[in-house]
Amino acid sequence: MDLLRYQGIDRQKEPAVPSVIVIGGGISGLAAARALNDASFKVILLESRQRLGGRINTDYTFGCPVDMGASWLHGVCNENPLAPLICSLGLKLYRTSGDNSLLYDHDLESYTLFNMDGRKVPQEMVVAVGDVFKRILKKTEKVRDEHSKDMSVHKAISIVLDRHPELRQEGLAYEVMQWYICRMEAWFAADADMISLKCWDQEHVLLGGHGLMVQGYDPIIKELAKDIDVCLNHRVTKISQEYNKVVVDIEDGMSLIADAAIVTVPLGVLKANLIQFEPKLPEWKVAAISEIGVGNENKIALLFERVFWPNVELLGIVAPTSYSCGYFLNLHKATGHPVLVYMAAGRFADDLEKFSDEYAANFVMLQLKKMFSDAPDPVQYLVSHWGTDRDSLGCYSYDPVGMAGDLYQKLKAPFGNLFFGGEAVSEEHSGSVHGAYSSGVTAARNCESHLLQRLGNFKRRLQLIFRDNDALLEPTFPLQISRI
Repeated sequence: MDLLRYQGIDRQKEPAVPSVIVIGGGISGLAAARALNDASFKVILLESRQRLGGRINTDYTFGCPVDMGASWLHGVCNENPLAPLICSLGLKLYRTSGDNSLLYDHDLESYTLFNMDGRKVPQEMVVAVGDVFKRILKKTEKVRDEHSKDMSVHKAISIVLDRHPELRQEGLAYEVMQWYICRMEAWFAADADMISLKCWDQEHVLLGGHGLMVQGYDPIIKELAKDIDVCLNHRVTKISQEYNKVVVDIEDGMSLIADAAIVTVPLGVLKANLIQFEPKLPEWKVAAISEIGVGNENKIALLFERVFWPNVELLGIVAPTSYSCGYFLNLHKATGHPVLVYMAAGRFADDLEKFSDEYAANFVMLQLKKMFSDAPDPVQYLVSHWGTDRDSLGCYSYDPVGMAGDLYQKLKAPFGNLFFGGEAVSEEHSGSVHGAYSSGVTAARNCESHLLQRLGNFKRRLQLIFRDNDALLEPTFPLQISRI
């Protein structure tokens, strides 16, 4: 079926307005569709799921919003491209860290850690070991400078400890060190032996620290989707470029035609070759898809009848290996709801997906009951499966060992009248919601320029939402930030 006919337009009479198919209903696809729609382009958005949001998934099963996917705004400042939208909607943020938090979404000012026997770890020890860990990471910079060939962060840490045995920790302090490594792995959604030493600290982090979205990300998704022509349950199987047009085949046999397409599906889906391209994507694009890493992080959310834990932001378990460490986010402190969210990353997240939801919830409860022996069973629980969900096949991108430095540009680069968005194409802000959002706006801008030049219509200008940088600095509607 032709996109133009699909929208009630006679294909025999070619309209002056360009048509675009946006593939993927996450925040990147919605940002692209919103921008083009507001400029009166003919736009249709195709989403394979039964819902919009992609890896943003605010669940209301508990009677309150719980983000089972993205939940933080990384960079609580007016320079964040999402700030105007958050302010206009009156959404609240709960700040969990300040400006100096490169590796964590928490400053660890509000936490309680336990060992595997359920005994509290002295807070002085946690602070001291944290300072040692920072010193170790600082010394890995010298290791990086000494080696032209990339290596993993894990290997670099081993080299530092061999050179500086005084930094080694023993006993309980060693387990606390493993917990810090666990938290680092959660930031990248990958194990330390997979993370590039060359790239791990090169991300451009916006000022303002990190803020938890108190009402979840769902209000932003709903706002961006207003008046957009959305087709849910439309799984794209093939994208063809023919005669300056794009033909998009849907799983049920339908085909749509437009002047261009913007592809914003997750990198994991592209890696799995779930969408065919005709002609095939060039080798440089295939290499970018293949070599950029995709990590995994899952959440097990637990709803209780009452709060039985201390009023801290994090509850953690230290262990002899980072794989065995864990932590709970206390949503009650940020939102007032009696919910704990256990988060698992890397191989541990992959392994949890091999079992049933009931097994995962029981496993998490065993960890919790080590901390609080009288902990009651949860009223309800939720479990994410980002690694095996065929619509995501991973959580977000990261830099694996040996990755070439130009892959993000290659992944982002257009191919004919195909344009690419998503968090993975955001070189400076990959893995973030605002990075995904900005990439969608950029893809829309590039698509606009391409189509207007090809169609010879230079009088039209795409009025991209929030394109005016001055609007980002407008102090009339400040971000609503709390720190209880």
